[in-house]
Amino acid sequence: MSTIPLQNAAARRQRRLFALAACFALGGMVALAPRSLTAPLPAEVEIAELTWVEVRGFLEHGYTTVIVPSGGLEQNGPHLAIGKHDRIVAYTARRIATTLGRTLVTPVVSFVPEGGHDPATGHMRFPGTIGVKPEVYAGTLEGIARSLKAAGFRTICFIADHGDSLPVQNAVAERLSREWAGEGVKAISVRDYGADPAQLAWLRSQGETTGSIGRHGGIQDTSELLAAHPAGVKLERWTDRPVWSEQTGSDGDPTRASAERGAKLLEMKIAAAVDEIRAARGELALRGSTAD
Repeated sequence: MSTIPLQNAAARRQRRLFALAACFALGGMVALAPRSLTAPLPAEVEIAELTWVEVRGFLEHGYTTVIVPSGGLEQNGPHLAIGKHDRIVAYTARRIATTLGRTLVTPVVSFVPEGGHDPATGHMRFPGTIGVKPEVYAGTLEGIARSLKAAGFRTICFIADHGDSLPVQNAVAERLSREWAGEGVKAISVRDYGADPAQLAWLRSQGETTGSIGRHGGIQDTSELLAAHPAGVKLERWTDRPVWSEQTGSDGDPTRASAERGAKLLEMKIAAAVDEIRAARGELALRGSTAD
């Protein structure tokens, strides 16, 4: 019997084995080829709740605006939690981000200027208040902004719920924006966020007076916290109150506050901030006033 067919069959088997080995080798090469980490974009906008891969994904999809909210730990009278500013600005920052779109939010900066330490002045006279020197707060904002710029964010928005933080915040934003002007990166101090004149005008239209509204821990602060974090309000501390023998740390009549009023007041702050940031981004402002 001829050996030629047997030789041909052996050659075919050998070729098949070579081909199969080549396929396995190619498959192994593909499996071992380096691939970038990816992740689907979540609904979450708070950076602290995201992975770095998710943040990078957001940036690649145009989420280049970021909000840096500042609160404050200060006394707010016998009826409001010390973290009032933190709770309010955490709520509004998230609402502002989702209204703007393509915007993320950093954790709240809790430590802000609250007065002198030795001797204690301002809110520092009341136990529980925690304050830092203006230069410490300025350095914190700058470090946060430089970190965000390094990551790829292009519009960095500082929003302070504590009014005394504004001078430092304004100065840091202006200095960084000048430094980064040639790179197309902006640091914005969102000054309109407080919406104080509009809030006061609306409350007066509801029959309130300067005395009943107050300036700290009064109708505005109490109503806003009732809307954003009602667990931080203890209005029973003001029911049938006696004449106290010491300073309360607040003024106005917080018993006239309500969550409904707070929702209205917060909408004014949110709309004002959205308009200012959209203007800074060269977009149309949010149409329609919430102050009607």
